[in-house]
Amino acid sequence: MKCPYCSNGDTKVTDKRDSEGGDITRRRRECLKCNKRFTTFERVETVNLMVVKKDGRRERFDREKLFLGMLKACEKRPISRAVIDSALNDIEQKLKTMSSTEIDSRLIGELVMKKLKKIDKVAYIRFASVYRSFTDLESFEEELKKLIKK
Repeated sequence: MKCPYCSNGDTKVTDKRDSEGGDITRRRRECLKCNKRFTTFERVETVNLMVVKKDGRRERFDREKLFLGMLKACEKRPISRAVIDSALNDIEQKLKTMSSTEIDSRLIGELVMKKLKKIDKVAYIRFASVYRSFTDLESFEEELKKLIKK
């Protein structure tokens, strides 16, 4: 494992923990050159999911891409990375248990919005505004009204 700070290849594991579900291993590592510490996560790749985009294109499911979208929606909100990771794990687990390995991008977006709605309403609106491509103030206002009613 390369050190993210100095790119040295010599590191040692100082702590190792398995997640609650047992499907992810978290390792704390220390660089033997610069002595800085960093965390790595290891998970088993079992199912290769394909995402069917709105225009019909297919691309491999990218957990990092989904994480970055959720992180952007939660930016400057009181939401820890652990909460985002947990929500992402739930979404990914749900996708892996589906009958098909080809998942419609709209389904993924709906799952993310459902999770974000429970976590933080502002993050939900941020994600929805990009996901649903609000083109005018009226469509944005309509979504806010739905959120306020509930």
